[in-house]
Amino acid sequence: MTTSVIDPLLETFSSEIGESGPVSVAGSRTRWMHGGALEPGTRVVAAPTGIVAYHPEEMTVRVRAGTAVSALHDELAARGQRSALPDRGGSVGGALAVGENDLCVLGRGRVRDALLQVRYVDDAGVLVTAGGAVVKNVSGFNLPKLMVGALGTLGLIGEVVLRTNPLPDAALWLRSDSVDPREVLATLFRPSVVLWDGTHTWVQLEGHRADVLAERAVLGAIGRFDEADGPPSLPPHRWSLRPADVAALDTRQMGGFVASVGVGSVWAERPQPPAMADSASMTVATRLKARFDPTGRLNPGRKPGA
Repeated sequence: MTTSVIDPLLETFSSEIGESGPVSVAGSRTRWMHGGALEPGTRVVAAPTGIVAYHPEEMTVRVRAGTAVSALHDELAARGQRSALPDRGGSVGGALAVGENDLCVLGRGRVRDALLQVRYVDDAGVLVTAGGAVVKNVSGFNLPKLMVGALGTLGLIGEVVLRTNPLPDAALWLRSDSVDPREVLATLFRPSVVLWDGTHTWVQLEGHRADVLAERAVLGAIGRFDEADGPPSLPPHRWSLRPADVAALDTRQMGGFVASVGVGSVWAERPQPPAMADSASMTVATRLKARFDPTGRLNPGRKPGA
């Protein structure tokens, strides 16, 4: 880690957060209530915006946390690339703080694995840089991965370096009313996503056009699939489950759902009930919080996993 600072916008961001008092960072607020409400009296600071540097040849982009994911993806798409961040609105920092993957995570990869470097403000108001700007420079303890999904309770994200990947040559959505989604996942080489709502199965194929056509032919051997305009509409609440538990979902508890098979993400009509963390996980979380934010000033009220 290093505390070197170059970007004046990040210096301003750090000074606005300061050294004391409860504080939070806001982007576009599309994930604002995730993990619980902020404690009353918490100061809210705006996240800095803008794409700082984009290196298509190295497949990396440096972008500030308040930048809209849509703006980032527009810039990347102009050079035939994309990122692992979800295409559903919101800011770069918000998606990382929540730890939300794109719907097509099997094709794009996980957000946690795409984050190479993070610049965040710690509990003392100091701007810290962790990780490397390129893949080969990442070594030692991977602090950036720790920040993904932490809801800003360990540090307030100001800027990140993300790994990008190429846009596919072809993409195709298919739907079946009869094929088991687990059979789809076991049959295909690398689908971008397999979705299931208890009755219907959706799959997206991506890659070179010839490969997409070949995979579609493979699917035709296990059942009927029709072309679809895209994925189904997703319910509002995102659940996190073990992939093996998706097949045993209780639809009465969820009130309708769409599950990402093989991933463990489920979108449901009702919020996920709180889960009891095991004692070992609680001990680790408590020690991390005490180490990174001993006074509890960073996003007070937020609770990762809640």
